[in-house]
Amino acid sequence: MLMTFCCGGALADEFQVLSAGAIEPGLKAAAAAFEKQTGHVAKITFNTAPELRKRMESHPAFDVVQRVSEARVVIAGETAGKIGPGLLVLMCAECGDSALQADKLLAKILKLRIFSDDLNKMNRHVQDLDGSGLHGGLLIVSQFTLAADTTGGNRPSFTGAAPPAIGRKLYDYFVAKAQAAHSIVQTGQFGADMQLHLVNDGPVTIPLQF
Repeated sequence: MLMTFCCGGALADEFQVLSAGAIEPGLKAAAAAFEKQTGHVAKITFNTAPELRKRMESHPAFDVVQRVSEARVVIAGETAGKIGPGLLVLMCAECGDSALQADKLLAKILKLRIFSDDLNKMNRHVQDLDGSGLHGGLLIVSQFTLAADTTGGNRPSFTGAAPPAIGRKLYDYFVAKAQAAHSIVQTGQFGADMQLHLVNDGPVTIPLQF
């Protein structure tokens, strides 16, 4: 039997439960009581334990990268981080994510060929903007809203986002690895109210999942 509760913290108004089918009757009754007492919605997905385990282990990390000519993040009226030409990375840690997904995402981002060469083709990456090894900037900003689920109504649910403590740990890990691998890394602040100012060059916006 495998049962996993996944919730995104205090902002969530919906809880998702992955459960093996053997306990379906009892869990449905518990979910009904939970909804009545708390007002939160409990979504239940039933399947065999091996299939649920496979689903959890293959859960994708999710980032969005934008090619920018410049970008900056402002917190409480002050610029916290800024870059010139490079990549704005919007990072979301979801339930089930680990350092493995973070490592794969960083490796892909650093070698993603979305910068133009001399023939105006996308052949260069952020560690080789000019063909001679010139590094562009990385501005890494946490954004849990990338985990939004809009299938259940007009108000998005963010229960797919990792709990804040786990999200912060993965964000800090990703930033530290990026700083070790790349020369120009700027960041926002995890959990802060931030304003992003950017010039999307192209525009070029790429979703990345692993």
